[in-house]
Amino acid sequence: MDNHVVITGGTGLVGSKLTKKLQQKGYQVSIYSRTEDKDSNPPQYFWSPSTKEIDTTPLSTADAVIHLAGAGVFDEAWSESRKEVILKSRTESSRLLAEHIPLFNNITTVIGASAIGYYGKDTEDKWVTEDDEPGDDFLANVTVQWEESEKMINSTTRLAQVRIGIVLDSKGGALPQLIQPIKMYAGAPLGSGDQYMSWIHIDDLTDIFIHLLENQELSGIYNGVAPNPVTNKQITKAAADVLGKPLFLPNVPGFVLKTMLGERAEVLLGGQKVSCEKIQKTGFEFNFDNVSDALKDLL
Repeated sequence: MDNHVVITGGTGLVGSKLTKKLQQKGYQVSIYSRTEDKDSNPPQYFWSPSTKEIDTTPLSTADAVIHLAGAGVFDEAWSESRKEVILKSRTESSRLLAEHIPLFNNITTVIGASAIGYYGKDTEDKWVTEDDEPGDDFLANVTVQWEESEKMINSTTRLAQVRIGIVLDSKGGALPQLIQPIKMYAGAPLGSGDQYMSWIHIDDLTDIFIHLLENQELSGIYNGVAPNPVTNKQITKAAADVLGKPLFLPNVPGFVLKTMLGERAEVLLGGQKVSCEKIQKTGFEFNFDNVSDALKDLL
């Protein structure tokens, strides 16, 4: 078992949950952060990918690195400068690791994050797998460069990469934004409502990372999505049912979303129906394969 795991992006939504789970399983965890605090639990070591600064102390005793760092895609409007931040926060951090991980023979495993944005903003209702070609929109281009920069990390290190879907968690991500209007009796499907959303419960996603960490024979790309994608209409209705609220408003037209969100609206109006068969074939079992069960657990 790899006992010491270093996590980048360890204070984020997925990283903080994953850190807790690993510690509960007896792993030693260290985190890379822009704010150093070696006395915290877990200890936080300084790094700054944009200035190429990194405290290599945790790497000298690490068995594995889980690389989750990257600026939030939905946090701000996609100005040209914000787009640059979204891309560089992923590629510069990966390159910084690629420069330093090979200096430490003790690191045998790297697990990198990616996103199902790789497949393009709208794959309609055909199933996509890890073998499908990338899309050609902004997020797809970011994801391609992100994965390529992670692949520079080292040929002698086992590398697995998780293309993460829409993460459902009560503390952040898409779910609080989805349920807010429903709670205020203003919930409605977006656009046509027929676009597919490939979602995953945060517990299943963090378990996928642990599964890849603990099974040394696994490498390559895996989709981090639940087995049953749903349409935007279905997930909106399921959330309303769990919350006991009615849905009586018409769908939110696409042009309204575009006015509110700009280019980011494309992500909500397009859809992807992404397969998780590859990770299932490795023996991974989902706790939440039905969106209603996932929502009941989280809400």
